[in-house]
Amino acid sequence: MFEWLFKYPAAVFAKGQFVLLGSWPRWILALLIVLAGVGLGLLIWSRLSQATLRMRSWRAGIVWLLQFCLAALLLLLLWQPAITVAELKPQQNVIAILLDDSHSMSIADSGSTREADAVKALENGVLASLQKNFQTRIYSFDTRISRVSNLAQIQPTAPATRIGDSLQQLVSETSDLPVGAVLLMSDGSDNTGGIDRAAIAALRSRRIPVHTVGFGAEHMSHDVEIDDATVAPRALANSRMAATVTFQQDGFAGQKATISVRDGNKLLASRDVALAGNGKSQSETLLLNAGDAGAKSLTFSIAPLPGETNTANNAITRMVNVTSDKRRILYVEGEPRWEYKFIRRAETDDPIVEIASMLRTTENKIYRQGIENPQELADGFPTDAKDLFQYQGLIIGSVEAGYFTPAQQDLIRQFVDRRGGGLLMLAGRFALADGGWSGSPVAQALPVVLPDHNKTFHRLPATVELTAAGKDSLICRLTDDPSENAERWKKLPYLMDYQEAGTPKPGAVVLADLKADGRELPLLITQNYGLGRVAVMATSGTWRWQMSLPAGDPTHKMFWQQFLRWLVADTPGHVVASVPSQMLFDDGRTKLTAQVRDVDYLPATDASVQAHIIGPGGMAATVDMTPVPDSPGAFQADWNAEKPGSYMAEVVAQRGGQDIGRDDVTFERMDGVAENFHTQQNRPLLEQLAAETGGSYWSPQNLSKLASQIPYSEAGITVRNTKPLWNMPAVFFVILLLLFCEWILRRKWGVV
Repeated sequence: MFEWLFKYPAAVFAKGQFVLLGSWPRWILALLIVLAGVGLGLLIWSRLSQATLRMRSWRAGIVWLLQFCLAALLLLLLWQPAITVAELKPQQNVIAILLDDSHSMSIADSGSTREADAVKALENGVLASLQKNFQTRIYSFDTRISRVSNLAQIQPTAPATRIGDSLQQLVSETSDLPVGAVLLMSDGSDNTGGIDRAAIAALRSRRIPVHTVGFGAEHMSHDVEIDDATVAPRALANSRMAATVTFQQDGFAGQKATISVRDGNKLLASRDVALAGNGKSQSETLLLNAGDAGAKSLTFSIAPLPGETNTANNAITRMVNVTSDKRRILYVEGEPRWEYKFIRRAETDDPIVEIASMLRTTENKIYRQGIENPQELADGFPTDAKDLFQYQGLIIGSVEAGYFTPAQQDLIRQFVDRRGGGLLMLAGRFALADGGWSGSPVAQALPVVLPDHNKTFHRLPATVELTAAGKDSLICRLTDDPSENAERWKKLPYLMDYQEAGTPKPGAVVLADLKADGRELPLLITQNYGLGRVAVMATSGTWRWQMSLPAGDPTHKMFWQQFLRWLVADTPGHVVASVPSQMLFDDGRTKLTAQVRDVDYLPATDASVQAHIIGPGGMAATVDMTPVPDSPGAFQADWNAEKPGSYMAEVVAQRGGQDIGRDDVTFERMDGVAENFHTQQNRPLLEQLAAETGGSYWSPQNLSKLASQIPYSEAGITVRNTKPLWNMPAVFFVILLLLFCEWILRRKWGVV
């Protein structure tokens, strides 16, 4: 219909340039149009005064507008309007046809596979119509392109799809060919997450339009698919971990499903959930025990439901490095009290966390516990970074800020900011605002703005209640069920003291509140600061939980063990190695990154860094890592895991032949997995690719029009043609329409 009205395909108007072929200057056309408008206006106005009763002014305006449009159109036609557009020269250009042969194209959405539908579309006249005017080259593609001599050679068995890489390879391999356009036939499933800008730039540099044809259903029916599983890449041995599983479904709204996580054949956790509405993303949290030290490959899965069409996307794997390295906390307490005793008792059963403490018994005397040698803390609180930074955590109890020198106070702040350690401030007679901490450098790191007055410590009963954030926090999880956990906190024995902590800062998170003397105040507040984390516990009375609950109740010990592990779990060493993703699906390319810091935890820019990698089949390699520009202390290296399997990289940093530190990172390559996910047609990606390269998106039903659209391209060998517009049927119909509308309105209004 469009071409019948406008003579030419829509691509001509989209890519062409409007011109006027008349020899007269354009300013004459503009002047004549203005004069026509003014003349028609004066003519109608002169008649309006004689027929005021029969014709209102607004009706006169409509008549004038119709007459003016007609006059302007006729004048425009005298200047011979046309459109110039670049067209591919027949038989001198190549049309590259790319057919996706990845595994997802073997899915049968409606009786036949997507690959069969693509081949059928070509054989039903599309290929023949292209070959009438162009040379054609047929390629199969998955992670790269391969030229094929006939369509029968294409089999959808490849384990992955990388559209961007395939297009870049095509541009490179056809640099000496006049490629006029690319016809890409795919379901749009791309395992790299999208088409990078380099591929788009390569196509644009040669002005090659990509016409995309989408196959497959845009929404999968009766399917449950896991989108992601988020879990910390590192954990301490036998720690409780939280994992968030994100998934969506279609066709099972309101039904029950079982989510589980396994380490091999060992079930770590599971729970039943109600499925949300069709197509809606849903997230659920599982709590699990990290178990013994080692690299763990955890499988998160949703049990298949009756009638589910694709069960291969019900499971996803993530890796976790579980370590059993000792974590040491320095606990400074200003006076003997029950809280100190019971915190140390709770830590005794933890094989990972150790507390070295210094308790002030008199004004000039300290009592040390948990020290590794007689020299440790012999001179009191450390005065230099090397001595303090050997710890991963720091607890400051009921001790005033004046007990520390200004340099030591700033060192405590740097312990969090630069070292990345964890700091816990406890309540007490000489703590927080009552201890003068609001005027110290440490106040910058605290998650609260301390009160501007003293006497904030009160020996009065107070009850505890979790906030919404606290219900989801691993620190406060006494039971796995969130609602049951919140009720358990409400039933805890009351505290016998509390402290006014102050106002939480904008970045702080309040995990628990206390209610006392008719007031509700924050009890447990946390915040990230610099590379570390800080918490304020506004009571020194949690020891009553141990004393008042039944014998053997683990509440107090569980809370403090979880709290102390949170304090030290993420404290980095001198070398921290990482990869963007520990799971590599069908593509072994990854980037090893390391942050290297010296003995004072300053960036070691002059370090020598290597990664020693071992992999499947006894594979071993050593890779030199180079500094990252504009990122002091950061080093990186690109590497490719060529075979499926598990890999471990030990990153070692040295300076002057002396070890600075080392760290391990594990990752795994799994092939044949990615194509099982997101199997619906990714139409947005195909449309975006076509739009950004000057092509069009096509459905298989409309491909018969492709041959008339594809010649309009500026790639390859082209000629610029001029196409007249004055004789379009649409112009004739517009003239008739304007005349008819004016006549019918004048008849209706009684003005003939």
